[in-house]
Amino acid sequence: MINNKKILAIIPARGGSKGLPRKNIRELAGKPLIAWTIEAGRKSKYIDRLIVSSEDFEIIEVAKKYGAEIPFVRPKHLAEDESLGLDPVFHALRELPGYDIVVLLQPTSPLRLTEDIDACIEQLIDSGGPACVSMTETEILPYWMYTLQDSGLMKPIITKKEIGIRRQDLPPVYILNGAVYVAETEWLSRAKSFITEETSAFIMPNNRSYDIDTEEDFLLCEWKMNKD
Repeated sequence: MINNKKILAIIPARGGSKGLPRKNIRELAGKPLIAWTIEAGRKSKYIDRLIVSSEDFEIIEVAKKYGAEIPFVRPKHLAEDESLGLDPVFHALRELPGYDIVVLLQPTSPLRLTEDIDACIEQLIDSGGPACVSMTETEILPYWMYTLQDSGLMKPIITKKEIGIRRQDLPPVYILNGAVYVAETEWLSRAKSFITEETSAFIMPNNRSYDIDTEEDFLLCEWKMNKD
């Protein structure tokens, strides 16, 4: 709880994954991938309740082993490839009403720390806004990006007047890292998205911003965790 606001944290973990099958319970640096997020969330000084939302009973058993609460089994129609990313969040909020703030923690961000979760929650409160999400600075800049026309000619994404500026003079660019999403529950139910013009950003370092989606991501993250 923070400022007398009750906080629910949701870890969505479905069994299906085309990019990396069974990734949520695949062992990463000595424990299942999902365990890293469960342990970080359980240590939060603000989260009142941490749950895992899954339709997969193997994932559910692993989550229980590492201390997550499983108050319900997610309906299978909310765990399909076509299901929207926020479907499990809205389902959980319907099943567990009465929370002022919701935190979404994706299990594919194992390097995220408890300190990142709590700082993102604090940023939400301090900003006075309805939502806050974690981001990281990127070296892949849009200033030299192009789309290709049917003729094969290049079309810059950024207007011509900005092309050619020295790299050191360009403003930093940030991308979502997928680690922490925080929002007021009533606002989220109306906005239907964590990302709007009212959303503030909590900046995380690159070395904690790995988002596992492919085999290469998994191996790189495992190498880093074993190295550190």
